Amino acid sequence: MSLLTASKPSSSLTVDASLPVIQVNRVSVRYRVPQERIPSFKEYAIRFVKGQIRYHEFWALRHVNLEVHPGEVFGIIGPNGAGKSTLLKVVARVLRPSEGSIRVRGRVAPLLELGAGFDSELTGRENIYLNSAILGYSHRETERRVDRIIDFAGLHEFIDAPLRTYSTGMVARLGFAVATDERPEILIVDEVLSVGDAEFQTKSFERIQSFQGAGTTILLVSHSLERVEEMCARALWLDHGKVVALGLTKAVVDQYVGRVVEAEAERLTQEAERLAQENTAPEAITRWGNRKVEIVHVRMTDETGTEQTIFRTGLRLHLHMDYVTQGPVASPIFGIAIYRQDGLHITGPNTAFSDMRLPTLEGQGTVVYTIPCLPLLEGLYYFSVAVVNQDDTEIYDYQDRVVPFRVVNLGEGVKERYGLLTLQGEWRHQTPNLT
Repeated sequence: MSLLTASKPSSSLTVDASLPVIQVNRVSVRYRVPQERIPSFKEYAIRFVKGQIRYHEFWALRHVNLEVHPGEVFGIIGPNGAGKSTLLKVVARVLRPSEGSIRVRGRVAPLLELGAGFDSELTGRENIYLNSAILGYSHRETERRVDRIIDFAGLHEFIDAPLRTYSTGMVARLGFAVATDERPEILIVDEVLSVGDAEFQTKSFERIQSFQGAGTTILLVSHSLERVEEMCARALWLDHGKVVALGLTKAVVDQYVGRVVEAEAERLTQEAERLAQENTAPEAITRWGNRKVEIVHVRMTDETGTEQTIFRTGLRLHLHMDYVTQGPVASPIFGIAIYRQDGLHITGPNTAFSDMRLPTLEGQGTVVYTIPCLPLLEGLYYFSVAVVNQDDTEIYDYQDRVVPFRVVNLGEGVKERYGLLTLQGEWRHQTPNLT
């Protein structure tokens, strides 16, 4: 059994501060999807009448509980397909839950898909009236708003042209202007700040900030964790339609990032194992050399000695190269290279450059290269490893880009975000000496 209730839209912005403006109680949403692709509506109708359509059911939301209070900016995070947009559609009364109940108090401005509900054959002006009616505004109220909407959208020259002549950005600007012309009691934002040109994004974000300052309750879905932490006091983490975490934003974001890092570490480990297997094949094209000295295993550890595939900017990284020799080899040179994912060669240190002369090697051993303060900023990188003779004229073993690792920067030690690496430089201010 499902129950969907909401107060009648009104222009008043007064709400009872003691009551939540959004109450979601064990809400579930179930979709039924045909198991096979049906090419035409006619064939679908025939199969439907004969009862020949088989469905696959899945739950987009499952037993979600949530309360949002007046004036709160609440964030919803999670991977694609987690159910975030489905939850917003339920709150916006666009979608009826399959189970559970929801109560919304106040006028809602849903920014789900800018331009949804527009008619491409109508003019921009006519679509303002159409979309305003969908949002609950009367014709007289829309007449009072229409000039402001056109001004904000900046579409004076095109407002009486059919919407089909508009670009995607123009439709987005008009949709945003219609939905946010008057401050709503509840604003629902689903990644719309990533739509349109830079000027539109800045203008729309400033309007949302003004709503926030005036006390509007905001429900925000965004893949930008920084934006969520900046704007939201509390957050919800959804995954496969279920609530994983609910609470203070930083705590929820930290849990989410931790899970993402774990999944990425597992993926990188599997990739490293795959590359290692490929390099043992006779036809391997990323490995060459006569194997008088063979690098048999490469691993990375952090400052605690724990094996890792993900490292933070500014912290220590150890690269261990386990080797075995076919016989005595006099003073070989070990080296590495670091490449960015796109193939950019970043650096290539070796033992000779560091004036380190290895003894004659025989049997097994390990050479370790330590980066005391990892300067790389966020991204996916690869290590190449090599060992050559002491004159650098004979390659014993060269393995090209066989060790993947990811660098993350949480802003705890190094706050730099842009570019390839941090210089760890120091700033100083000077004034002229006038004496």
